[in-house]
Amino acid sequence: MNLNSRPGRIGTPCLACPLRMKPAFEDKTDDEIRFIQAMKTDHRSLKAGSDIISPDQESAELYTLFSGWAFRYKSLPDGRRQILNFLLPGDIVGLQASLLAAAQHGIEALTDVELCVFPRKRIWDLFVRMPNLAYELAWLGSREESMIDDNLTSVGQRNASERIAALVITLYRRADALGLVSDSSFDFPLSQQQLADALGLSLVHTSKTWSKLRKAGLFTISGGRLTLLNPRLTARMAAVYEQSKAPRPLI
Repeated sequence: MNLNSRPGRIGTPCLACPLRMKPAFEDKTDDEIRFIQAMKTDHRSLKAGSDIISPDQESAELYTLFSGWAFRYKSLPDGRRQILNFLLPGDIVGLQASLLAAAQHGIEALTDVELCVFPRKRIWDLFVRMPNLAYELAWLGSREESMIDDNLTSVGQRNASERIAALVITLYRRADALGLVSDSSFDFPLSQQQLADALGLSLVHTSKTWSKLRKAGLFTISGGRLTLLNPRLTARMAAVYEQSKAPRPLI
Protein backbone atom coordinates (compact mmCIF):
# COMPACT_ATOMS: atom_id res chain seq x y z
CA MET A 1 0.00 0.00 0.00
CA ASN A 2 1.12 3.51 -0.74
CA LEU A 3 0.36 5.10 2.62
CA ASN A 4 1.74 8.62 2.68
CA SER A 5 1.69 9.21 6.43
CA ARG A 6 3.92 10.16 9.30
CA PRO A 7 3.88 7.61 12.14
CA GLY A 8 1.63 8.74 14.93
CA ARG A 9 0.25 11.78 13.08
CA ILE A 10 -3.13 12.29 14.75
CA GLY A 11 -4.44 15.12 12.56
CA THR A 12 -7.51 17.10 13.59
CA PRO A 13 -8.50 16.37 17.22
CA CYS A 14 -11.74 14.42 17.35
CA LEU A 15 -13.41 17.06 19.54
CA ALA A 16 -12.74 19.61 16.78
CA CYS A 17 -13.56 17.30 13.86
CA PRO A 18 -15.46 19.29 11.22
CA LEU A 19 -17.41 16.22 10.21
CA ARG A 20 -19.15 16.17 13.58
CA MET A 21 -20.85 19.44 12.70
CA LYS A 22 -22.49 18.01 9.56
CA PRO A 23 -26.22 17.16 9.56
CA ALA A 24 -25.36 13.63 8.42
CA PHE A 25 -24.14 12.65 11.89
CA GLU A 26 -25.55 12.19 15.37
CA ASP A 27 -24.18 14.05 18.38
CA LYS A 28 -21.85 12.29 20.79
CA THR A 29 -20.85 12.98 24.37
CA ASP A 30 -17.41 14.44 25.06
CA ASP A 31 -16.45 11.22 26.86
CA GLU A 32 -17.31 9.14 23.78
CA ILE A 33 -15.32 11.45 21.53
CA ARG A 34 -12.32 11.34 23.88
CA PHE A 35 -12.46 7.54 23.84
CA ILE A 36 -12.47 7.58 20.02
CA GLN A 37 -9.50 9.98 20.10
CA ALA A 38 -7.61 7.60 22.41
CA MET A 39 -8.23 4.72 19.97
CA LYS A 40 -6.98 6.65 16.97
CA THR A 41 -3.28 6.13 16.22
CA ASP A 42 -2.70 7.80 12.87
CA HIS A 43 -4.07 10.10 10.19
CA ARG A 44 -3.08 8.88 6.73
CA SER A 45 -3.17 10.47 3.30
CA LEU A 46 -3.38 8.40 0.11
CA LYS A 47 -3.41 9.34 -3.54
CA ALA A 48 -6.29 8.44 -5.85
CA GLY A 49 -5.94 4.86 -7.08
CA SER A 50 -4.11 3.63 -3.97
CA ASP A 51 -5.27 0.52 -2.15
CA ILE A 52 -6.64 1.26 1.30
CA ILE A 53 -7.16 -2.46 1.84
CA SER A 54 -5.92 -5.04 -0.63
CA PRO A 55 -7.80 -8.26 -1.39
CA ASP A 56 -6.58 -11.06 0.92
CA GLN A 57 -4.68 -8.57 3.09
CA GLU A 58 -4.08 -9.95 6.57
CA SER A 59 -4.61 -7.98 9.79
CA ALA A 60 -6.26 -4.98 8.11
CA GLU A 61 -6.92 -1.93 10.25
CA LEU A 62 -10.21 -0.09 10.73
CA TYR A 63 -10.56 3.41 9.29
CA THR A 64 -12.93 6.34 9.18
CA LEU A 65 -12.83 8.21 5.88
CA PHE A 66 -12.03 11.80 6.88
CA SER A 67 -12.05 13.27 3.37
CA GLY A 68 -12.33 12.11 -0.23
CA TRP A 69 -14.14 9.20 -1.89
CA ALA A 70 -13.34 5.48 -2.01
CA PHE A 71 -15.03 2.27 -3.15
CA ARG A 72 -15.20 -1.35 -2.04
CA TYR A 73 -14.92 -4.05 -4.70
CA LYS A 74 -14.45 -7.72 -5.45
CA SER A 75 -12.69 -9.10 -8.53
CA LEU A 76 -12.99 -12.36 -10.44
CA PRO A 77 -9.88 -14.34 -11.44
CA ASP A 78 -10.13 -13.05 -15.02
CA GLY A 79 -9.98 -9.43 -13.86
CA ARG A 80 -13.66 -8.52 -14.02
CA ARG A 81 -14.63 -6.30 -11.11
CA GLN A 82 -17.80 -5.57 -9.18
CA ILE A 83 -17.90 -2.32 -7.22
CA LEU A 84 -19.96 -3.08 -4.12
CA ASN A 85 -20.46 0.41 -2.73
CA PHE A 86 -18.99 3.90 -2.63
CA LEU A 87 -17.58 5.46 0.54
CA LEU A 88 -17.84 9.16 1.42
CA PRO A 89 -16.47 11.18 4.35
CA GLY A 90 -17.56 9.83 7.73
CA ASP A 91 -18.03 6.28 6.47
CA ILE A 92 -16.38 3.35 8.26
CA VAL A 93 -13.78 1.68 6.04
CA GLY A 94 -12.75 -1.94 6.45
CA LEU A 95 -14.96 -3.13 9.30
CA GLN A 96 -15.37 -6.58 7.78
CA ALA A 97 -11.66 -6.85 6.92
CA SER A 98 -10.60 -5.73 10.40
CA LEU A 99 -12.61 -8.54 12.00
CA LEU A 100 -11.47 -11.35 9.67
CA ALA A 101 -8.05 -12.98 9.35
CA ALA A 102 -7.82 -11.80 5.73
CA ALA A 103 -9.80 -9.28 3.71
CA GLN A 104 -12.48 -10.76 1.44
CA HIS A 105 -12.53 -7.65 -0.77
CA GLY A 106 -10.47 -4.63 -1.76
CA ILE A 107 -11.00 -0.93 -0.99
CA GLU A 108 -9.50 1.67 -3.35
CA ALA A 109 -9.19 5.43 -3.04
CA LEU A 110 -11.35 6.96 -5.78
CA THR A 111 -9.90 10.43 -5.09
CA ASP A 112 -7.09 11.60 -2.83
CA VAL A 113 -8.24 10.65 0.66
CA GLU A 114 -7.44 11.14 4.33
CA LEU A 115 -8.14 8.40 6.84
CA CYS A 116 -8.39 8.17 10.61
CA VAL A 117 -6.71 4.92 11.68
CA PHE A 118 -7.98 2.62 14.44
CA PRO A 119 -5.84 -0.52 15.02
CA ARG A 120 -7.81 -3.76 14.88
CA LYS A 121 -6.34 -4.83 18.25
CA ARG A 122 -8.19 -1.95 19.90
CA ILE A 123 -11.63 -2.76 18.52
CA TRP A 124 -12.26 -5.20 21.37
CA ASP A 125 -11.75 -2.34 23.85
CA LEU A 126 -14.74 -0.66 22.26
CA PHE A 127 -16.97 -3.64 23.06
CA VAL A 128 -15.61 -4.02 26.60
CA ARG A 129 -15.51 -0.38 27.69
CA MET A 130 -17.96 1.50 25.44
CA PRO A 131 -20.92 -0.76 24.57
CA ASN A 132 -22.89 2.16 23.13
CA LEU A 133 -20.10 2.86 20.65
CA ALA A 134 -19.77 -0.85 19.93
CA TYR A 135 -23.47 -0.98 19.08
CA GLU A 136 -23.02 2.00 16.76
CA LEU A 137 -20.10 0.26 15.05
CA ALA A 138 -22.29 -2.80 14.47
CA TRP A 139 -25.07 -0.49 13.23
CA LEU A 140 -22.69 1.08 10.72
CA GLY A 141 -21.75 -2.39 9.48
CA SER A 142 -25.45 -3.16 9.00
CA ARG A 143 -25.91 0.15 7.18
CA GLU A 144 -23.15 -0.75 4.73
CA GLU A 145 -24.78 -4.13 4.15
CA SER A 146 -28.10 -2.36 3.52
CA MET A 147 -26.45 -0.10 0.93
CA ILE A 148 -25.11 -3.15 -0.88
CA ASP A 149 -28.60 -4.69 -0.72
CA ASP A 150 -29.99 -1.55 -2.35
CA ASN A 151 -27.43 -1.71 -5.13
CA LEU A 152 -28.08 -5.42 -5.71
CA THR A 153 -31.82 -4.72 -5.93
CA SER A 154 -31.11 -1.93 -8.41
CA VAL A 155 -28.91 -4.18 -10.55
CA GLY A 156 -31.45 -7.00 -10.48
CA GLN A 157 -34.72 -5.12 -10.94
CA ARG A 158 -34.10 -1.68 -12.51
CA ASN A 159 -33.38 -0.92 -16.13
CA ALA A 160 -30.18 0.87 -17.11
CA SER A 161 -31.65 4.38 -16.90
CA GLU A 162 -33.16 3.69 -13.48
CA ARG A 163 -29.90 2.20 -12.17
CA ILE A 164 -27.78 5.17 -13.17
CA ALA A 165 -30.37 7.71 -12.03
CA ALA A 166 -30.77 6.00 -8.64
CA LEU A 167 -27.01 5.95 -8.06
CA VAL A 168 -26.55 9.59 -9.09
CA ILE A 169 -29.45 10.76 -6.92
CA THR A 170 -28.34 8.68 -3.93
CA LEU A 171 -24.77 10.01 -4.13
CA TYR A 172 -26.14 13.55 -4.43
CA ARG A 173 -28.25 13.09 -1.28
CA ARG A 174 -25.28 11.66 0.63
CA ALA A 175 -23.00 14.48 -0.51
CA ASP A 176 -25.63 17.09 0.39
CA ALA A 177 -25.83 15.83 3.99
CA LEU A 178 -22.06 16.30 4.20
CA GLY A 179 -22.18 19.90 2.98
CA LEU A 180 -20.52 18.97 -0.32
CA VAL A 181 -23.33 20.34 -2.53
CA SER A 182 -23.44 23.96 -3.65
CA ASP A 183 -26.10 25.33 -6.04
CA SER A 184 -27.26 21.74 -6.71
CA SER A 185 -23.72 20.80 -7.84
CA PHE A 186 -21.09 18.52 -6.34
CA ASP A 187 -17.79 16.95 -7.33
CA PHE A 188 -18.54 13.70 -9.15
CA PRO A 189 -15.30 11.69 -9.50
CA LEU A 190 -16.78 8.49 -10.94
CA SER A 191 -15.72 7.41 -14.43
CA GLN A 192 -18.19 5.69 -16.72
CA GLN A 193 -16.20 2.47 -16.28
CA GLN A 194 -16.69 2.70 -12.51
CA LEU A 195 -20.41 3.31 -13.04
CA ALA A 196 -20.52 0.22 -15.24
CA ASP A 197 -18.62 -1.84 -12.64
CA ALA A 198 -21.04 -0.76 -9.92
CA LEU A 199 -24.25 -1.28 -11.89
CA GLY A 200 -23.65 -4.47 -13.87
CA LEU A 201 -23.68 -2.73 -17.25
CA SER A 202 -21.33 -2.78 -20.21
CA LEU A 203 -19.27 0.36 -20.78
CA VAL A 204 -21.06 0.98 -24.11
CA HIS A 205 -24.51 0.67 -22.52
CA THR A 206 -23.44 2.91 -19.63
CA SER A 207 -22.18 5.59 -22.02
CA LYS A 208 -25.37 5.58 -24.10
CA THR A 209 -27.63 5.65 -21.04
CA TRP A 210 -25.59 8.40 -19.38
CA SER A 211 -26.00 10.57 -22.49
CA LYS A 212 -29.70 9.79 -22.62
CA LEU A 213 -30.25 10.91 -19.01
CA ARG A 214 -28.22 14.05 -19.52
CA LYS A 215 -30.23 14.99 -22.63
CA ALA A 216 -33.47 14.23 -20.76
CA GLY A 217 -32.52 16.88 -18.20
CA LEU A 218 -31.68 14.83 -15.12
CA PHE A 219 -28.27 16.44 -14.76
CA THR A 220 -25.45 18.33 -16.42
CA ILE A 221 -21.75 17.66 -15.83
CA SER A 222 -18.81 19.92 -16.47
CA GLY A 223 -15.29 20.05 -15.10
CA GLY A 224 -15.91 17.02 -12.90
CA ARG A 225 -18.92 18.63 -11.18
CA LEU A 226 -22.40 17.23 -11.60
CA THR A 227 -25.45 19.48 -11.29
CA LEU A 228 -28.67 17.67 -10.47
CA LEU A 229 -31.38 19.48 -12.42
CA ASN A 230 -34.52 17.41 -12.11
CA PRO A 231 -34.45 14.49 -9.66
CA ARG A 232 -38.24 14.18 -10.10
CA LEU A 233 -37.90 13.52 -13.83
CA THR A 234 -39.95 10.35 -13.30
CA ALA A 235 -42.00 9.08 -10.39
CA ARG A 236 -39.43 6.36 -9.69
CA MET A 237 -36.58 8.86 -9.61
CA ALA A 238 -38.61 11.11 -7.32
CA ALA A 239 -39.14 8.17 -4.93
CA VAL A 240 -35.36 7.74 -4.60
CA TYR A 241 -34.81 11.47 -4.12
CA GLU A 242 -37.50 11.81 -1.46
CA GLN A 243 -36.34 8.95 0.76
CA SER A 244 -35.73 10.20 4.29
CA LYS A 245 -32.21 9.98 5.73
CA ALA A 246 -31.76 10.03 9.51
CA PRO A 247 -28.47 11.13 11.07
CA ARG A 248 -26.02 8.29 11.65
CA PRO A 249 -23.17 7.63 14.10
CA LEU A 250 -19.64 8.85 13.40
CA ILE A 251 -16.75 6.87 14.86
